[in-house]
Amino acid sequence: MWFIYALLATLAWGCADLFYKKGADEEDRYSHLKTSVIVGLVMGIHAIIMLIRGLDYDFLNLILYLPVSLMYILSMTIGYFGLRYLELSISSPIQNTSGALVSIMCLIFLSQSMDIISGIAVVIICIGVFLLGWFEKQRTDNFESENNRKYKIGFVAFLMPILYCVFDSLGTFFDAYYLDDFTNTPLVNVTEENFEDVANTSYELTFLLVAIILFIYVKFIKKQNFGILSQKYRFGAAVFETAGQFTYVYAMSGNGVVAAPMIASYSIVSVILSRIFLKEKLSGKQYAAVVAVLFGILTLGIVEGLSEAENLPVWLNNLLGN
Repeated sequence: MWFIYALLATLAWGCADLFYKKGADEEDRYSHLKTSVIVGLVMGIHAIIMLIRGLDYDFLNLILYLPVSLMYILSMTIGYFGLRYLELSISSPIQNTSGALVSIMCLIFLSQSMDIISGIAVVIICIGVFLLGWFEKQRTDNFESENNRKYKIGFVAFLMPILYCVFDSLGTFFDAYYLDDFTNTPLVNVTEENFEDVANTSYELTFLLVAIILFIYVKFIKKQNFGILSQKYRFGAAVFETAGQFTYVYAMSGNGVVAAPMIASYSIVSVILSRIFLKEKLSGKQYAAVVAVLFGILTLGIVEGLSEAENLPVWLNNLLGN
């Protein structure tokens, strides 16, 4: 099931990126903070619903899961800042090279294994995502006109998705440790059935607390105009973000070393949607990168199906690491 959850997370986060970009206001210096407030609000509502529905939750986990939660919240807020200045087709692929870093961390520090075919698929995904961002950078480097501000990419703006990548990698790596096995997780009073929900609820409640603090800062300290009900694009992004997060924890608990780079490829969905709704265009090389990543995702799905099949040839079992 981890593959299905990873695929749903990929699609949801790809859609969220589109709404994030449409909700980003280059002229509003607090735009990224406002986006964080809306995302934290929606996630908090989802967490409260989980508690009302009877989730057995120990609030000590709010503190225990804090290292993971803070890495994600910080990376996302940085990403929102970058979207004020960068095109989605540039920002998203750069951010999602984090999958390569996570795989290396999981292999080295968590002693997770990867079969040969999955390893090749992961490499294809990571290379494809990286090349997509690289090709986009080459394209935008050709725009030199000072009057075309859309293509003026400064050091600070380009640094944002790189910082996102670093912090998101740390969060995902910590998650692979927390969600690898419920018997060894640092979380307390959890069972095999609920420890993913406990982790996700901890993250969402933390985001809600951060959102409350940011709302007070933007609305009352900085006295900015911030009507909650007028944030339709930010709410759309928050709904998809929450759906992606909900499915993501199940994907990571199944096979983090393979799921992480697969989910990181959600930038492919973002790029395709940006071409459709934001009227951006892909070059031939970028289309090739998209195809390569989609091929890698399909390969992972096939390998997962084969690994669960019985009576496979001995050579195939060995290749799949069974």
